[in-house]
Amino acid sequence: MPTLTINGKDVTVPDGVNVLQACELAGFEIPRFCYHERLSVAGNCRMCLVEMERAPKPIASCHMPAQDGMTIWTDSEKTRKARRGVMEFLLINHPLDCPICDQGGECDLQDQAMAYGFDRSRFTENKRAVPEKEMGPLIKTIMTRCIHCTRCIRFAAEVAGVESIGALYRGEHMEISTLEKAIDSELSGNLVDICPVGALTSLPYAFAARPWELRKTPSVDVMDAVGSNIRVDTRGRDVMRVLPRLHEDINEEWIHDKTRHACDGLGRQRLDRPYVRNDKGRLEEATWDEAFQAIAGALKGKKGQKIAALAGDLCDAESMLALKDLMRGLGSANTDCRQDGAKVDAACRAGYLFNTSIAGIEDADACLLVGTNPRAEAAMINARLRKRFLRGDFRVGVIGEPVDLTYEVEHLGAGPETLKELADGKGAFAEVLKSAEKPMVIVGMGALSRPDGAAVLHHARRLAETYGMVGDGWNGFNVLHTAAARVGGLDLGFLPGEGGRDTTGILDGAEKGELDFVYLLGADEFDIGRLGKAFVVYQGHHGDAGAHRADVILPGAAYTEKNATYVNTEGRVQLGRLAANPPGDAREDWAILRALSDHVGKKPLPYDNLGEVRQKLIEAATTFAAVDQVPEAGWGEFGQAGETDSAPFGLPITNFYMTDPISRNSETMARCTEAFVLPKQKATGTHG
Repeated sequence: MPTLTINGKDVTVPDGVNVLQACELAGFEIPRFCYHERLSVAGNCRMCLVEMERAPKPIASCHMPAQDGMTIWTDSEKTRKARRGVMEFLLINHPLDCPICDQGGECDLQDQAMAYGFDRSRFTENKRAVPEKEMGPLIKTIMTRCIHCTRCIRFAAEVAGVESIGALYRGEHMEISTLEKAIDSELSGNLVDICPVGALTSLPYAFAARPWELRKTPSVDVMDAVGSNIRVDTRGRDVMRVLPRLHEDINEEWIHDKTRHACDGLGRQRLDRPYVRNDKGRLEEATWDEAFQAIAGALKGKKGQKIAALAGDLCDAESMLALKDLMRGLGSANTDCRQDGAKVDAACRAGYLFNTSIAGIEDADACLLVGTNPRAEAAMINARLRKRFLRGDFRVGVIGEPVDLTYEVEHLGAGPETLKELADGKGAFAEVLKSAEKPMVIVGMGALSRPDGAAVLHHARRLAETYGMVGDGWNGFNVLHTAAARVGGLDLGFLPGEGGRDTTGILDGAEKGELDFVYLLGADEFDIGRLGKAFVVYQGHHGDAGAHRADVILPGAAYTEKNATYVNTEGRVQLGRLAANPPGDAREDWAILRALSDHVGKKPLPYDNLGEVRQKLIEAATTFAAVDQVPEAGWGEFGQAGETDSAPFGLPITNFYMTDPISRNSETMARCTEAFVLPKQKATGTHG
């Protein structure tokens, strides 16, 4: 480990760091524009110049490896003069439009010009102007502001895996361009975050607010099961934007475009008051008491076998606990949180978790994907897989539909037969898994949400055991969920009780008239027409499919409007925070169920505040006590031996931009669908 002297202070730093990182470790700030910790080093802005002993001129600290015995000065007169000169050059062609620039108030160029720049310019010639570029429905470009740091080029090529941005021409004529094509990447919104000036800004957020007007609330994302850490920026009751929050073990500092831009759907098609269907078949506004009385009337005299409940993909753990307790109090064992019919159960926790952990992907040396497209189902996991692939010695096999994952894969087959063959130790990829020290398998909902999903899960477990994926300090068996609520529901046991019906049984029973009452807690992702003539209560936050079928509608709160607990696909418990109040008469979901229990239950639910609900959560599953931790799950038997269908594995998501009530009501996601999804479907003759 080299030891350097920085501003007279001796500092020992890890091997492999550069001088810029060494200075930061020593506590000295170094300005930079082109350098980014997660991208390759370009060294073309020269803002990070420092003085080094025996060097004839200041050096670019981002490019210089830290070596033993170096003597560095970060604030000498020579360094300050060099930085002022660099800043003067950078501002030569930069337009004076800070008052109308969306980057104003959080702009690196502004901050560093104030801290390290000069108080006047010697440039008198005309400034150059660069025409705007087409980068799609999410990115607004003002390329005259560009300082050619090339962060966007490197991010697109290295992290997003789409080499659609590059540099044209040379010298002062250089321009960053996409050749007038939209950036077809689910991570494109991160380009706005890494741009150090106002050249790339958010198009949906353009001219909407200033950063100092916004209230910033840390929370977690529910658009998929990854649980990316986010910051929700609000003004009044409106969610203005969603930004990433650093979490090295989950999303690092990135989020995907649906997480970032679907938030405009929170303000459209909202349920803000209760509704009850009248004798003429029309929904009409009602008070909470009238809605509860209608539900109580529908439940009067009903036996538990005639009652069922389904929980949707965006539900928090508190609301599922309350609904489960309510259903059990009514004598019903017909409850399920797997509205897609996934054949996973709570018998063994390791059988439904991403056991390797998201950060653990970087330790793997071989991967098998079964019935999944992580690029659409969990973009941050796909980015981590790509990151591991770029390091080398990482082969990826795919069983299922071939898709572009932004890294090289080997397509092994389409369905369960290939999986069984591989589990038996046969096939070319078997040698890859055998020779790997830390192999992993990722099983997706495309493989498990089938009638033979339990048998597929059995073969996946057998494969993991065949190739030694489970051992001391390593578990390479992973289930990739698509629903933010799924793991929490499984942990709580929001599943059929003894003699109870699962999702398929509930829909069959309602269709045949064997069920008289169905409670939908934000559940929309199934064939609503199969509910038959059952009395349907829909509790949720958007007027989606379930609300259109409901006989009673109870308005709930969206994920940004409540303090709630979610469990991501790796089993990590995380807390979402209230960033804005719900509209109208809408209330937190657990509180609605607690109030309803006064009218329909034999006795009220035994909790009156959020603290008491969370105590019951911990009693139901001790894993809820370990926030932001991934406790190791014990290995055991899961899945069910049986015959498998020869049909190929499908994919659960055909349109990445519209997967839930929030994103389906987002104008931004509609524009993305029109720009990226519909042309592909038209070209291939498929429909989402």
